[in-house]
Amino acid sequence: MRILTRALPLLLILCIASPVLAQDSPKPEAIVDKMAFKFVRGATNVVTSIAELPKQTYLNVRDRGPVGYVVGPLAGIGMTVYRAVMGAAETVFFMVPQPGYFDPMVDPEYVWQGWEEMRSEPIHQADAEQPAPAK
Repeated sequence: MRILTRALPLLLILCIASPVLAQDSPKPEAIVDKMAFKFVRGATNVVTSIAELPKQTYLNVRDRGPVGYVVGPLAGIGMTVYRAVMGAAETVFFMVPQPGYFDPMVDPEYVWQGWEEMRSEPIHQADAEQPAPAK
């Protein structure tokens, strides 16, 4: 019984640790490149975060109609703060490979991306109930 209680944890550790030890480590140049890219992306997001205000206003007016003139600036203020805080976090912690090996913390990566995306489903109930025009 003693042998089983000592051997089982050792066996589990060996099973878990062996795949980790078998992986190749990335080249130092690739790591430094990713760190530099994360630093620049974070600094860029801090500087350009104010552009979220017109972006969110435009997107909300386009997707929701006149209600977007009220909701858009509020969403813009929230996204401005969010993008600035996440950009600052990326700038300060650019050497830390989180989240997911230097992946961006904000989606889309930059404020100038994502203007062309349009919702596929209508927001208004009236839009969903309108019949398709006859041809």
